Amino acid sequence: MIRSETLFGKRDANTPNSPLNTTSGIVPTGTGLNKSVPPVSTMSGTAASADQPTTNEGGSKLIVGPNIKLKGVEITDCDTLCVEGRVEATIDSRVIQISEGGAFKGSAEIDIAEIRGEFDGELTVRQKLVIYSTGKVTGKVRYGKVVIEEGGQLSGEVQVGTAAAAKGLTVAKVG
Repeated sequence: MIRSETLFGKRDANTPNSPLNTTSGIVPTGTGLNKSVPPVSTMSGTAASADQPTTNEGGSKLIVGPNIKLKGVEITDCDTLCVEGRVEATIDSRVIQISEGGAFKGSAEIDIAEIRGEFDGELTVRQKLVIYSTGKVTGKVRYGKVVIEEGGQLSGEVQVGTAAAAKGLTVAKVG
């Protein structure tokens, strides 16, 4: 059973998770517990930035959730696109991950593609294309390396060697 003291912030100030513990630099705003301490967003110094990553570990990430339809857009400055719903777009990104229920239709230039759902369109994968057992890729596909799990589908105009394909040189066709 939850004690009422924990619900209303009446904890010992030395408790690590206590809202009264200001040594971590995190104080809930709007609680009225400590009005002399400004909100975290306006604090300066190492205490406020200690919990924030110093490097952009995951980079910018766009997640299109299940039952969401994103249509007719150009996605830019996105490091990772996670598709759980439906997307009709053009993208130049580092990573695309299409989940089992997800679908992407359009044009994509990607470093690494992980396909568990459906991709239909023009796909250029500069490094590695991974098609899982539930994945289906159709259209014009160029890739550096490919891994297709048993049950995965790849069809259409398929070319290996993205650098050579971009320069118009002869490339081996896989089909």
